[in-house]
Amino acid sequence: MRSSLRLQLLAWVLLPLVCAVAVDTWLTYQSAVATASVVQDRLLLGSARMIAQQISFEDGAFQHPIPPAALELFQSSDADRIYYRVTTGGGQLLSGYTDLPLPQRDLAADSPQFFGASMRAEPVRVVAFYQPVIGNPSALPVVVEVAQTMHGHAQLTQNLWRQAVGQQLLILALATIFILFGLRHGLQPLLRLRDEVRARKEGSLQLLQTHRLPSEMKPLVNSFNDYIQRLENYTRLRASFIQNAAHQLRTPLAVLNTQLSDALRADQAQSVESSLLSARRTLQQTTRMVNQFLTLSSAEAYAANRVRLSTQACCDIVQKVLEDLAAQAHTKAIDLGFERRGDDAVISTDPAGLREIAVNLIDNAIRYTPSGGVVTARIRASANTLSLVVEDNGPGVPMESREAVFERFHRLGPGDSTGSGLGLAIVKELCAQCGASIRLDNPSHGGSGLVVAVEFALE
Repeated sequence: MRSSLRLQLLAWVLLPLVCAVAVDTWLTYQSAVATASVVQDRLLLGSARMIAQQISFEDGAFQHPIPPAALELFQSSDADRIYYRVTTGGGQLLSGYTDLPLPQRDLAADSPQFFGASMRAEPVRVVAFYQPVIGNPSALPVVVEVAQTMHGHAQLTQNLWRQAVGQQLLILALATIFILFGLRHGLQPLLRLRDEVRARKEGSLQLLQTHRLPSEMKPLVNSFNDYIQRLENYTRLRASFIQNAAHQLRTPLAVLNTQLSDALRADQAQSVESSLLSARRTLQQTTRMVNQFLTLSSAEAYAANRVRLSTQACCDIVQKVLEDLAAQAHTKAIDLGFERRGDDAVISTDPAGLREIAVNLIDNAIRYTPSGGVVTARIRASANTLSLVVEDNGPGVPMESREAVFERFHRLGPGDSTGSGLGLAIVKELCAQCGASIRLDNPSHGGSGLVVAVEFALE
C-alpha cells in the first residue's frame, strides 16, 4: 500500500469513517437494548393492567379471574416463560406463582414498578402494579405482578442491532465506492503530469507547466522546475568545461607534435636533445593539466567526510604537503617555510580535502613565485577561526582580477603560461565542500606578492 498514493489516501479517508461506524455500532446496540426494554416494559404493564382490571371484591371475597388476553400479549416466536402473581395488600396470595420475587418497595396506587430478578435460574423482567379494589375492607391495594424471561428481549435487541449495522455497512460500502471514484478523478492531474514527463525526449530540460495544476501540486512541480533549472545550469557548465578543456589540451598537444617533428628532422645531436627536452616540459605541463581536470571533476562530486581536527593535526597535514613539494621548490631555489600561530583549536573538516587545498595553494605559489623567492605556509588560530594561509612574494593578483581568478581557465594575461587556470577554481570548490571560505589579501609588508587565506570556523 505504501507504493500506491491512491490506496494511502483511501486508507486515511476510510479510517475515520470506520472508527465512526464502530462507535455508531456500539451506540446502536445500546439504543437497541433500550428500545427492546421499552417494548418489553409496555407489554408487561399492559398485561398487569388487564389482570388488575378484572379484580373485584364481592360477597366478602376477592374475585380475580385471569383474562387470556393478558397472557396472549406475549405470544411470539421466542420461547419465553410468563409468570404472574396476585396478592392482597397484606401479602395473601390470591393467584399465581408463589416464588415470584416481591417488589423492592411500596408505591402509590396505579403506579407500576419495573425491576430485574431471577426466576427458576433464569433472568426475568418484572412489573409490579398496585391496583385499588372497590369494596375492599383493607385500605391497601392489590399487588399484580407479571414477569417475562429475557429471550424475546435479546432477540429483539439483536434484530434491531443487525438491521442498523447492515445499514451502516451499506453506507460505508457506498462511501468507499464514491471515494474511489473521486480519487480516480482527483488524481487525473497527477497522471497527466506523469504522462507529460514520460512523453519527453531524452535530454529535454523544458520546464513543466503549472497553469492547469491544482494548487496542492504546484509546490512539487515548482521544486521539479527548480531542479531542472539547476540541472540545466550544471549541464551548461559541464559542456563549457569540456569545450574549454579540449581547447586547453589542443594547444600543448600541437606544440608537442611540433617539438617531436623538429627532433626527428634535426641533424645535430644537440638540436635533437633540445627539442626532446622541450617536448618533455610540454608533456609534463599537459600531464599536470589533465590531472587538474580530473581533480576539479572529483572536487565537484566530492562528498566531504568531516571529522574533528586539532590545530596540531592541521599542522601535520600541511607539513607533509610541504615535504612532498620541497623538491619542486628546490629546483627554483625557493625558500619554502612553515609557521604556526595562535593557541590550540578544533575545527570540523575533511582531512583529505584540507590536504588537497594545501597542495593546490602551495603548488600555485611555487609556480608563480620567481626563482629565489619565498613561499610560507601558516596555520593561524584566532578567536573564531583557524586559517590556512599561503603567502608568496611573486607578482601577485591585481585587485580587479581577484574575483575572476576563481573562475575556470582564467589566466591573468598572455604571459601566464605556467598554469592551467584551474588551481584556485579547484580550491574554491573544495572549500565549499569542507565548510571553509577563501579570500585573497596583499602581503603585510607592503611589497609584491599574494596572501591566500582559507578560514575554518571553530567548533
